[in-house]
Amino acid sequence: MKKFNYQLVADPSFFIDGCNKHHSFFIHYKNKKEALNNKSSFYQSLNGTWKFHYAKNIKETIKGFESLNYSCANWDNIKVPSHIELEGYTSPQYVNKQYPWEGKEDIVPGQIPSNYNPIGSYVKEFEIKNIKEKHFLVLEGVESAVVVYVNGEYVGYHEDTFTTAEFEITNYLRKGKNKLALKVFKYSSGSWLEDQDFIRLFGIFRDVYLYTVPSSYIEDYNINTSLDKSYKNARISVDIKLNGSGHVKTYLYDKKRLIAKTDSLDSILNVKNPKLWSSEKPYLYDLIFEVYDKKNNLLEYIKEKVGIREFKLIDNVMHLNGKRIVFNGVNRHEFDVRNGRVVSIEQMIEDIKIMKQHNINAVRTCHYPNNPRFYKLCDEYGLYVIDETNLETHGTWDSLDRKDMSRALPKDNKKWLNIVLERGKAMYQRDKNRPSILIWSCGNESYGGKVIYKLSNYFRKVDKSRLVHYEGIFFDRSYPKTSDIESQMYTPADKIEEFLSKHKDKPFICCEYGHAMGNSCGAIHKYIELSEKNKLYQGGFIWDFVDQALEVKNIYNEKYFAYGGDFNDIPNDLDFCCNGLLTADRGITAKIIDLKYQYQSIKIDIKNHKLKLWNKYLFTNLNEFDCFILIEKESKLIKKINLDIVLDPDKKKTYDLNEYIKNINKPGEYTLTVYFTLKNKNNWANKNHIIAYGQEVFKLEEKNIKKNNTRHNLKIIDSVNQIGIRGNNFSVIFSKIGGLYSYEYDNELLIHNIVKPNFFRAPTNNDYGAGLDKYFAQWKLASLYISNTTKGKINLPIVKDNHKTISITYKYELATNPLSYCNVTYVVHNDGLIDVELNLNKNSNLPSLPEFGMLFNLDKKYEYLSWYGLGPHETYVDRKKSGLLGLYNGKVDEQLADYIRPQECGSKCDVRYAYIKDKNGKGLYFMMDDEYMIFNALAYNPHELELANHKYELPRSNKTVVRIMKAQLGVGGDNSWGAIPHKEYWLNNKSLKFKFSFKGVK
Repeated sequence: MKKFNYQLVADPSFFIDGCNKHHSFFIHYKNKKEALNNKSSFYQSLNGTWKFHYAKNIKETIKGFESLNYSCANWDNIKVPSHIELEGYTSPQYVNKQYPWEGKEDIVPGQIPSNYNPIGSYVKEFEIKNIKEKHFLVLEGVESAVVVYVNGEYVGYHEDTFTTAEFEITNYLRKGKNKLALKVFKYSSGSWLEDQDFIRLFGIFRDVYLYTVPSSYIEDYNINTSLDKSYKNARISVDIKLNGSGHVKTYLYDKKRLIAKTDSLDSILNVKNPKLWSSEKPYLYDLIFEVYDKKNNLLEYIKEKVGIREFKLIDNVMHLNGKRIVFNGVNRHEFDVRNGRVVSIEQMIEDIKIMKQHNINAVRTCHYPNNPRFYKLCDEYGLYVIDETNLETHGTWDSLDRKDMSRALPKDNKKWLNIVLERGKAMYQRDKNRPSILIWSCGNESYGGKVIYKLSNYFRKVDKSRLVHYEGIFFDRSYPKTSDIESQMYTPADKIEEFLSKHKDKPFICCEYGHAMGNSCGAIHKYIELSEKNKLYQGGFIWDFVDQALEVKNIYNEKYFAYGGDFNDIPNDLDFCCNGLLTADRGITAKIIDLKYQYQSIKIDIKNHKLKLWNKYLFTNLNEFDCFILIEKESKLIKKINLDIVLDPDKKKTYDLNEYIKNINKPGEYTLTVYFTLKNKNNWANKNHIIAYGQEVFKLEEKNIKKNNTRHNLKIIDSVNQIGIRGNNFSVIFSKIGGLYSYEYDNELLIHNIVKPNFFRAPTNNDYGAGLDKYFAQWKLASLYISNTTKGKINLPIVKDNHKTISITYKYELATNPLSYCNVTYVVHNDGLIDVELNLNKNSNLPSLPEFGMLFNLDKKYEYLSWYGLGPHETYVDRKKSGLLGLYNGKVDEQLADYIRPQECGSKCDVRYAYIKDKNGKGLYFMMDDEYMIFNALAYNPHELELANHKYELPRSNKTVVRIMKAQLGVGGDNSWGAIPHKEYWLNNKSLKFKFSFKGVK
């Protein structure tokens, strides 16, 4: 009896044993009825409850557990599929590029940890009725290596977490009860090739099942489509591998209409005037295989979906069906907040629907092949796919100084060639028939070298219908032909433009860009604009789709989302796993709302009531959508106009909208908003779903705030320490050594804390990554420690009475080095309106400011806000193009964005006026005269946000903190480890001035 040698787990040349040849993913059915019901009697699921034993290393495993004589009845139960860490054994660990054993064991590539290499022993009993049939065992995903036993006998071994392992187990079976035993290793030699940026987990995390086959059956098939130069005639080539003496009939259907048939194993099916597959129109034909025996009895029925499309380079530019393609993409890890990499079909569909609803047309399966069902869904819903080999060796070469590349894997090391090639072959053979896959990727962040070059050549040899991608040649140009595409990560748009001015031999994509960590994704518009003006730049893939975090409970038994370090995992990389456009539980953020606008395929530009349209779709006329205009005045609808727009793909046209506003003559500010919506419900959105919009703002007459200019009836009470002013139904008190700290209106005390200048925001993840938290530290101190003293002498406020208003001016000393000063002037009107002017003369030696404005601490009861500005989502100076001018309402607690680590959030740009009220409608009204302000209302001040690592760590709030700003630094997002916001989004003025007004409301 053959035995397994544990030493082989640490041998890179041993990675597969006893497995069947790789083949495409499909389901065998007995007949058409089974296929229609998607339920095959050939299959037996082994998902469910298994017996389980956990050991932290090989020494603690139970010897001989696979034997029929060994009873596992008293073992624990475990759910399959699942992760061992999430079932209560050991803990998850998050590391990015460093390997999880760093600092614990000193090992070299190929070796595995000895003291801590957890092993899960799994046992499942199953029944077999007919042992004369061929039986196959399928493991779709096991991390990272598995040894398979059936009835005590060694069957085989498999490394490669993310591709399918299939074993024929016919000769190991007996009629009745059988015992399947699996030994799963957390670390193997293959773990050196699986250093992906994700939470590290292991176990059986995809489906396990048995299937049988009839006497003659299809082992594999390969489908290729091609088009003539006119794209009016298609050829579908089908190459079938049949096991047995039967014969196969092949039928091609367009819906229910038979359009071609053949009974050859190697055949060509011709299609005239084909409906082509694309993300916009993911049309699929039905391909049916029927296997018959010599007596013409039906043995097997297989249904397949075929998308006819052509993807190739034309003049070094990627084209789909003859049209230049742009990838409006996103990177997607397979991840669920509760189940890790155990992702249900329902979750896959939800993810795809969210992508489609937000104009995402492409996905990169970072950084490994996904569940095979995901690609079928991409075929059906319409997503372009980069399918990525399970290869990442980031930690072997990307050291702190990047000087020593001697440990880089796989480089030119022949010892690692076969294991790398095997991973590419497994992915290709499994996924080769999926039309959604346009590009094969050789892996991620594994440097360069000959091994990966040979992998790229394998893809080219077996598949002429797709391109090959590999970003790592950016760091190692020794084999530039490894990639058909110039692919880079996080390169700013202007640097890409500079690169393309010199290198025109390949198309360019950003396989990762717009790092969506925390409050991020600023200036994405620059990449979109580049794709519009340079044909070689063909889009990119945002990093990434959803925060990788796990739902756990804290010491107070409260649920929260955990990241690196929350599992007592050492080493770890903290919250760097949380870079999603969505929250961990798939909550929508302002980042993906803005991306939807950036990615929309209808460019809408409205100026002087002229609507300029550019149909950026490749295959869709705009008459396939409904188009309408809303003309509003401060969100009050004046007119709705339906437009009939007919515009072919990649065409531009201008429409004159003046006729629709010619009868509007009342003074005020108006918005003219154009929407394109779905005419009909489809499989990813309902009818009337908005797919594109644009807005023009215009004024018929400047709107001025009317202030009381009559002689005031204000009363000044000048006390020793305070200055009081009373007027019509209000009173205000100024502290001589502080500032405005009491404001009462209509017998309601609205302000009873000092109103302060504020120059600081809670750092974002991007701020931390660029060291801006340190750079801006002086402005944090300046905001915390404001005093109206100079060299210990109090600067008493200056009071002026001009018979119409009373003004009080404070000079504050700010805790900067060198010292700086600001002036705040309050102008009090007799109706309770107070004008505020903040002036700062910044010393040129001081750093720029992250924020410039005033901060109000109000009572918690003022929790209702409304603003007339951009919305409804939060907007920032470099991420506001998606905002629409309108009047919006909400509650203060709703403004705290669900970024996994509390940080700056909730700001609204281009605000004309805003209200903060209690449930009775009393509160404060903030406004601007001629300019716009940034408005923010949260339950916390910036310093409280800065101190919390999780939302549950924020203190119980008894206040509403309102920040009124002239300007704030952009959020940035080119990357989160050094890139700063683009220069036009900084506050670089030496002299800054800000004017606004507020007043009580009742």
